[in-house]
Amino acid sequence: MAAPKSPLARSEKIWFDGDLIPWDQAQVHVLSHVLHYGSSVFEGIRCYNGKNGPQVFRLAEHIDRLYFSAKVIRMDIPYTPAEFAKACRDTIAINELDECYLRPVVFRGAGAMGVLPKNCPTHCAVAVWPWGAYLGDEALTEGIDIMISTWTKMAPNTIPSMAKIGGAYVLSTLAKMEAVRQGYAEAILLDTNGRVSEGSGENVFAVFDGQLVTTPLSNSILGGITRDTVIALAADRGMEVADTESRGALPRR
Repeated sequence: MAAPKSPLARSEKIWFDGDLIPWDQAQVHVLSHVLHYGSSVFEGIRCYNGKNGPQVFRLAEHIDRLYFSAKVIRMDIPYTPAEFAKACRDTIAINELDECYLRPVVFRGAGAMGVLPKNCPTHCAVAVWPWGAYLGDEALTEGIDIMISTWTKMAPNTIPSMAKIGGAYVLSTLAKMEAVRQGYAEAILLDTNGRVSEGSGENVFAVFDGQLVTTPLSNSILGGITRDTVIALAADRGMEVADTESRGALPRR
């Protein structure tokens, strides 16, 4: 049976468990733990065409968070962070891409069935492909319509929001589908206390009286690396950045 056509602007090779293999050969068993219980961690990273060739946006920080997320769900990654970072760079190079999106992912494969991941091997992959603006090019110039989702962000003592866990993104999927179904481009989720948390796939910022304000980590958000970069860039430009909880200035990273 021929592989189904991918809707992505696909690339040629994917790094999978240490080898660079053709895109269509990067497959998993149907009884993999990740398919049934969402036991994966991942990152979403951008690579830009810089003056000296492809430049990956804060690769080291993304890899560090990948390992942190894996630790949270007690999954050992069988490669060092340096090896994983090299895999990212090698995958870009072999696909000869100047700009792309990177998706490193670590997940549990097929072992004993059940929620306990007994004897489930850990698999690692890096895929890269061309991907434009997340919400479309028009969003950058014209803005988007958003709604407050009827879905609520999970409490901190349920699924840890500081880790980028695949299974947790079912909530983002529900919120995104709800928004699109009602004619919006994106949804903002509130936390269990009714406070602004984050979008389905992004952190939230707003400007009040010249002050840049964002939601604090305590509002069940992912501590975004892009969020951290925005805070640093704003500080470089002399703009005070605060969180909505204290409205006090955030420390510069």
